[in-house]
Amino acid sequence: MGKETGFLEYTRTNNKDVPPEERILNFEEFHTPLDTESRRKQAARCMNCGVPFCQSAMNLGGMVTGCPLHNLIPEWNDEIYKGHEKHAFDRLHKTSNFPEFTGRVCPALCEKACMCGQNGDAVTVHDNELYLVETAFAKGYIKPLIPTIRSGKKVAVIGAGPSGLAVADDLNHRGHYVEVFEREDEVGGLLMYGIPNMKLDKSVIKRRRKLMEAEGVLFHTGANITKEESTALLSKFDAVVLCCGAKKARPLPAADPEKVKGVYYAVDFLTKTTKALLKAEDRTVEALKEEGGYIDAAGKNVVIVGGGDTGNDCIGTVIRMGAKSVTALEMMPKPPVERAANNPWPEWPKVLKTDYGHEEAIHVFESDPRVYETTVKSVTTDKKGNIKQIETVKVGFKGGKLVQIAGTEKTLKCDILLIAAGFIGCEDYSAEAFSLKTSQRGTIVTDIDSYHIPNTKVFSAGDMHRGQSLVVWAIAEGKACAKEVDEYLMGYTNL
Repeated sequence: MGKETGFLEYTRTNNKDVPPEERILNFEEFHTPLDTESRRKQAARCMNCGVPFCQSAMNLGGMVTGCPLHNLIPEWNDEIYKGHEKHAFDRLHKTSNFPEFTGRVCPALCEKACMCGQNGDAVTVHDNELYLVETAFAKGYIKPLIPTIRSGKKVAVIGAGPSGLAVADDLNHRGHYVEVFEREDEVGGLLMYGIPNMKLDKSVIKRRRKLMEAEGVLFHTGANITKEESTALLSKFDAVVLCCGAKKARPLPAADPEKVKGVYYAVDFLTKTTKALLKAEDRTVEALKEEGGYIDAAGKNVVIVGGGDTGNDCIGTVIRMGAKSVTALEMMPKPPVERAANNPWPEWPKVLKTDYGHEEAIHVFESDPRVYETTVKSVTTDKKGNIKQIETVKVGFKGGKLVQIAGTEKTLKCDILLIAAGFIGCEDYSAEAFSLKTSQRGTIVTDIDSYHIPNTKVFSAGDMHRGQSLVVWAIAEGKACAKEVDEYLMGYTNL
């Protein structure tokens, strides 16, 4: 603990945000980092607790608080304060493969368990992490780490999302030959096509891919593994790891994208936007419009169903496109502004979160776009089958089940309806390709407390194994799975 009184002397200062009126004109990242001296003061606020809950990943009240990667947060905060950025990054990189991802998109479970947050403001762990990794890239601390000895074992990883990348990264550094197969044209999974560019610039993912390729990982894009290809992979590789995600979207009974024009699943909408943006000359709204080939919300009344991160990302995206109106429907009640008595620290705080998309909607439309305890009851289309309006209805829990409340119906204009209601498991063909069983939650059935499918050379990790979750959990799953694969191949593991 380099600054014993740091938590008393310095107040929390977040990275600055570009004002909404400026940032909605483009799809650029909009967080402005602090200068080095200010960042060191923020790191000095870490109290180096005897029992650092920030790195614990405890399950309290049915939700996890603390870092699933068990990052050595007090150690590298201390090194940041002392100006030892290289040592600090080494301690961060010991547990975290891709801090440039989590430093941008993680909801910071670590901060929710920070001791400073018990009676004040938590340490800026999330921003400190991003500062460290970007400093490491800028100063050349991050160089290709090419294994000097190879095991001769070959591993195929199916899916290049955060879990697949983590599996590949650890097993490659261990000395195994690793090939990654991704059905999209770029690696990253939902990092690439499920998270908008203003939240995670796609050059960050491409930078990591280039580094991993220099270290020996082979990537095959446009490779959709079906039943036929699976047989060849099983004969060629000593182990196969499935990290195909949980991309089967939760349907909205009242509006089927296959039957109603103007209804889309949120990830499909975001994917087309990002693909068009990657082809555009720059990341301005004008360049996107010139490129075309995406679902344009300009001048449209947009309704988004789902109150999670994806719903928020959709809000920010359609506002940049120039939507006429945005309404976000959430089935759950509005959370309290402050912690309830039955939700004490260090539990995950079940409080109202106003994210960047909500802020932008409030700026543009002068009101919060969220409507709570509401869902879509029915849709109305024109003669061509295009959605024109929806009927909403209030919902509530009765006997443990969500029910509609009669007499609360309302009509809203709607030209585009985006379904951001989450996911219900892996896509069927991914499991069928390897003749695998799925659970009631749509996840791959493995051995108990394991990533291994019994009596096979196949493993599974990430959302496909755990169910829909956070990027940090996907990376943690990938690392744990890599350790198990290594032990399977070598009879022991030092990962």
